[in-house]
Amino acid sequence: MPFTLAPDTPPDRALRQIVAECQADLLKYRAVVLSTRKAIGIHQTRVALRRLRAVLTLFRGAVSPNAGRLVRSMAAEAKWLAGECAPARDLHVFLTETVEDVPPLVRRIATRLARTHLERARSALSGARYNAFEGQLTGFVREAPAEAGRLDAFGRVVLDKRHAKVEQRGRHLKSLDDEDLHKLRIAIKKQRYAAAFLQPAFSAVPFDSKATKAYIEATVRLQGALGTLNDRVVAAHMLDDIAVAARPTEDVAKPLRKLAKQSEGGEKDRRRKVERAWKKFSKAERFWRTPTE
Repeated sequence: MPFTLAPDTPPDRALRQIVAECQADLLKYRAVVLSTRKAIGIHQTRVALRRLRAVLTLFRGAVSPNAGRLVRSMAAEAKWLAGECAPARDLHVFLTETVEDVPPLVRRIATRLARTHLERARSALSGARYNAFEGQLTGFVREAPAEAGRLDAFGRVVLDKRHAKVEQRGRHLKSLDDEDLHKLRIAIKKQRYAAAFLQPAFSAVPFDSKATKAYIEATVRLQGALGTLNDRVVAAHMLDDIAVAARPTEDVAKPLRKLAKQSEGGEKDRRRKVERAWKKFSKAERFWRTPTE
């Protein structure tokens, strides 16, 4: 039974507990991917892998040099596995959320492509490389953690640093191009994960649980708004993949142009949502600071 994280929990111990929780989610949803075609399987598998990579990256400075090498290796493997699962998930999102009224011909080609992407994910999640990764995770979780330090002290430093990075990336928001917006999205995603992982260290007086909730909600909202802008970029890749997967007898040029136009629409509305989300985030209280700070 996992213990509850607390302000005085050593960061190394906190890391291993969170890794164990992420590993359990990965095993659960990996089984769904390997045995069914349910979209939740590939989606939640990617979520588990992203959380794994996020927590390993967040806490890598809190472990010994020897453990640090293993942490970096596991983070790299989580990134690779998530990348192998990405095409299947991205195609599903494109077809079900990004565009509407997908023509039957395009859907047939996409269905063939989806089977290929699913097999790619299944291969990655059942091969020797995955098995080695699973062994690394299990060994790391079972290893005795270092008992030095406190989670609250560690968390304040990390959260301040990452918050400052988001502020830096978001300066002059209205003039940011696609590349700069992508960098901002990555920065807020890292801060969102950090805030979620570290919030137990700031759950008691004098910290305000309402401020914690409001801050995390603001990070989620901003990441989501930036994600809708990024969907346009992902959609372009999906359309290219479908065009390449089409057979010589399947003329998809016209329907793909229509879908491209549809996916590119609403740019001004998306930008406005990002600006509103940015204002909310900018006003959110830093929950890891006491009222006197």
